[in-house]
Amino acid sequence: MTERPESDDRPQTPEAAPVPAPPARPAKPAAPAAPGPAQPATPAHVAPQPTAGAVPVPAAPAPSVPVVAPAEPAQSAASHETAKPALATPESVARAKQHGRADENGTVYVSVAGQEYECGQFPDATEDEAIAYFARKFDDAEAQVDLLEQRLAAKAPTTDMRKTVEHVREQVAARGMVGDLAGLAARLDTLDVSIGQAEVREKEDQQRAKAEQLAHRTAIVEAAEKVAGQDPEKTQWKHSSERMGELFDQWKAHQRSGVRLSKSDEESLWKRFRKARTTFDRHRKAFFSKLDETNAKAKRAKEALIVEAEALSGSTDWGPTASKYRDLMDRWKASPRASRKDDDALWSRFRAAQDVFFNARKAANEQIDHEFEANLVVKEQLLDEAKKILPVKNLDQAKKELAAVQARWEEAGKVPRAHMRRVENELRAIEDAVKKSEDDQWRRSDPETKARSNSMLTQLESKIADQKSAIEAARNSGNEKKAATLEKDLATSEQWLATLRASASELN
Repeated sequence: MTERPESDDRPQTPEAAPVPAPPARPAKPAAPAAPGPAQPATPAHVAPQPTAGAVPVPAAPAPSVPVVAPAEPAQSAASHETAKPALATPESVARAKQHGRADENGTVYVSVAGQEYECGQFPDATEDEAIAYFARKFDDAEAQVDLLEQRLAAKAPTTDMRKTVEHVREQVAARGMVGDLAGLAARLDTLDVSIGQAEVREKEDQQRAKAEQLAHRTAIVEAAEKVAGQDPEKTQWKHSSERMGELFDQWKAHQRSGVRLSKSDEESLWKRFRKARTTFDRHRKAFFSKLDETNAKAKRAKEALIVEAEALSGSTDWGPTASKYRDLMDRWKASPRASRKDDDALWSRFRAAQDVFFNARKAANEQIDHEFEANLVVKEQLLDEAKKILPVKNLDQAKKELAAVQARWEEAGKVPRAHMRRVENELRAIEDAVKKSEDDQWRRSDPETKARSNSMLTQLESKIADQKSAIEAARNSGNEKKAATLEKDLATSEQWLATLRASASELN
């Protein structure tokens, strides 16, 4: 059966570039026995291709060696031209000649380990053209091996690598191409070992990635369980809700793009995570339900206080009503808070009721203060008169003058509230100064005080005499250290003696 060259439409490696046509040579008559339609003449502007009828014929299969028959080429529906075989480059042909040959009939052979095998036949072609077809098939197989080696060097996934190796092995075993088949087979053996090592490495990497993924997922679940396990009364719900949402997003991201876990691990972790989210949601709903109830109760309590405050707002009984408002304020502060929105609105109403009362009281006090301005003038004059008493030189005269000021002070009446404390404090300071002078005079004239002072003077003078004797005795015995200590005690006693003598002179 005549073999037609296969059309090669597989992706090519950079080395497998389009192959230029072989040099033109005079066309030979087509062999009468060669089947297939004759090829049309090659136009002058197209690179010459093998002559018409030069169709390769596969060799008879060697015993126990499978032969892969090339596929029939696709034909154009318009011209029904036979597709032209893709040939190897001159360099590939030269390399192929080291491992094969073509006889005068176009039969091509390949040598493997010193033994020749028939590849097939390419009749009505030169030796180079015949070898070029089968060399191209070797180039394609070698390109696949090159690509596998590059992928292994780049640590690409080993998916389908063994399938490619087995496919190339079948081509090598079929002996249907010309090239270093033994070398290619050895490279395939090496690839088998390397692929095995890569598969082990991939398995280890996958196990490690699964362990890391399991750790990541477990950490997410544990974090969710920690959030769900918080005391609902102490939970910051806004922050915790955001945190639970972040954990769920992390879970989905790992599930979508991470390494797949085993079904048991996936289901176990998901059940824990789902339970944590359900628990958190249940606690949150219960908390806010209770909070709504508490807010409603607080709102009712504060509305009752507002009713009381509004009822008092028109009172003109300033003192007692102000006291009642202070009591209402204490009760307001003791009441639980409602929601922020409700609490702010309630406070505005409560404050408005107070403002009505206190603004009215303020207006009334301002009216009273205006009426008391004349009293302030009188008391200011009395203060000027009282200040002239100081300093006290004659106690009896000072007391009489102060009593006269005090009598007229009460007759002057009230002053504006803003000045009340100041004028009262100034008068009290003058009264205190006169009282102090009176106390000092009594202390100096008290017989008991004089006697006590004289007794202390006598005792201290006796003590000083004893200290001086002790110092002299210490020096006579040569104990200067003790004498120095006693001198310090003596100095302290003498200071006390001077102070007491000064006090005694004041008493006399």
